[in-house]
Amino acid sequence: MIAPVTLYFVAGFALIHVVITMLVGAARVPNQIHFYDEGDLALRRNMRAHANFTENLPMALIAMAAAELSGTPAVWIVLGGLVLLAGRGMHYHIIRTKGWGPTRAVSMLMTLIPIAGFAGVTLWNLTT
Repeated sequence: MIAPVTLYFVAGFALIHVVITMLVGAARVPNQIHFYDEGDLALRRNMRAHANFTENLPMALIAMAAAELSGTPAVWIVLGGLVLLAGRGMHYHIIRTKGWGPTRAVSMLMTLIPIAGFAGVTLWNLTT
């Protein structure tokens, strides 16, 4: 059994991951910072934005796949995935440019709500 909707999101997020990983590397080059951040705020923000993206996506995609494999209609998977994509994009942008702001909390909710929703519908599907 495959989860075709989730696979599109996995592929898209994987390509985004490659780009933001390369942006961290590119931020290291001008100041020749090979390890850590050596106090460079722009590099630190790049690193944290990348790390936060990397920390949150695996569970989100696992929960999405579980929801899809357990029988959740594709429209709900797509909607949850689009909210997740928007939330991750907002969060990444905010961390890189400002570091903090009220929209950062909103963007985090746009990550956590789909994860919780996918988990909830998976449990619902398994028990009905």
